[in-house]
Amino acid sequence: MIHPLTYVHPDAKIAPNVKIDPFTTVHKNVEIGEGTWIGSNVTIMEGARIGKNCKIFPSSIISAIPQDLKFNGEDSITIIGDNTTIRECVTINRGTMDRNATKIGNNCLIMAYSHIAHDCEIGNHCIFSNNTTLAGHIIVGDCVVLAGLTAVQQFVRIGSHAFVTGGSLVRKDIPPYVKAAREPLSYVGVNSVGLKRRGYSIEKINHILDIYRILFVRGYNVSKALSIIETEIPVSDERDEIISFVRDTGRGIMKGYIRRHAEDMP
Repeated sequence: MIHPLTYVHPDAKIAPNVKIDPFTTVHKNVEIGEGTWIGSNVTIMEGARIGKNCKIFPSSIISAIPQDLKFNGEDSITIIGDNTTIRECVTINRGTMDRNATKIGNNCLIMAYSHIAHDCEIGNHCIFSNNTTLAGHIIVGDCVVLAGLTAVQQFVRIGSHAFVTGGSLVRKDIPPYVKAAREPLSYVGVNSVGLKRRGYSIEKINHILDIYRILFVRGYNVSKALSIIETEIPVSDERDEIISFVRDTGRGIMKGYIRRHAEDMP
């Protein structure tokens, strides 16, 4: 049901069973999947592709043009997957010519006042708590939790199943399966609670922990640590994912807290 006090551009494609509350505006070149609810005073701008059974709460703005001075009006889109909830006052910008799209996966929860900038790619089952801010070109894996007031610098990558504590400033890549905390942001352990909730066995969690002890705790440089991991740690999907992530880093990965603390000592 579309409320009569809502404006929907005639070229927008609205699936059956979509409910749009009053005072919301839906621009042209927008697609909204069936079963989605959009609250009052939401603005859905050109290029939005919203999946099925989503919930978008009041005063959010979806698919506004990028806050990027290099943007020159090129065609781009914002993709939001199925069953994703976007809470009050969230802003999500569409892509630029770099990737042409900003993407948010299925079953995500983006809490109030969060901002996701142009060309970000967010995986499935992610939770971003209140006031989470992502600059442009950020890649976030599946099942990532960013606690409140987290700010992520442009071009950073965050691996799947990572947990970042509230108030964090993320300037370096965060590998998968870890907890990141303190300032400067550092490795403080494996996200064992999150992994248990997702069905990972104690043996698998300990396997991941063995990898990160070598990478973050024993004081090796990254190249030496990766060589030891490949030699000493049994092959697994998790091992190969971690090695690939670290090797492909552009900004470099965060350091271990113990190692960083030692470096700061006179």
